[in-house]
Amino acid sequence: MKTAQPVGGFKGLIASVNGDGGRSWALALSLALILAVQAGGAACVTALRYDRAALQGGQWWRLATAHVVHLNLRHALLNALGLALMWALFVRDYRARQWFLILLAAAAAIDAGLWFRDTDVLWYLGASGILHGVMAAGVLAELRRGEWSGLMLAVFLLAKLAYEHWAGALPFAGSEVPVVLNAHLYGVLGGLAAALCMRPRPLGL
Repeated sequence: MKTAQPVGGFKGLIASVNGDGGRSWALALSLALILAVQAGGAACVTALRYDRAALQGGQWWRLATAHVVHLNLRHALLNALGLALMWALFVRDYRARQWFLILLAAAAAIDAGLWFRDTDVLWYLGASGILHGVMAAGVLAELRRGEWSGLMLAVFLLAKLAYEHWAGALPFAGSEVPVVLNAHLYGVLGGLAAALCMRPRPLGL
């Protein structure tokens, strides 16, 4: 039986972006969705964002759509670039079904955290919280395999969360409205909770 060889370095990064040649369509569709929703304009944003009053009125779809709609084109592009980076770094760490559950858990953790704990947050939107959950799950997979990159990324993620807790948003995260930083923490917790129940793919597959 032929053993899969680890793929590392620049070639490994390119292979991850390609998604083994069979899953790159998922990245393309996800990026297209983010930008297409943004093209709907302000009315679309208002109709799809997390809105506490609207949720109380029964508009539960907002718990899902809030994570794909963004404040403006700049916000959407930044999150689209973040998604592409997370894909390049971690797409091979889990199977497609596992990634779906990780995304679902991160979104659910964000929604629950905002609803039950951050009751003063009247509205929220953007994919950054879920992207933090993706990073946490990917970092956990690398740590389980004993990779140094996992340790370095774990330190970076913990340092980022600590900075946001004590000092606020990072200097380059500029936005016209305050960033809901707790969404990043909730996303990390949700992504980790799901990933802890899963076995990551072996390196090189």
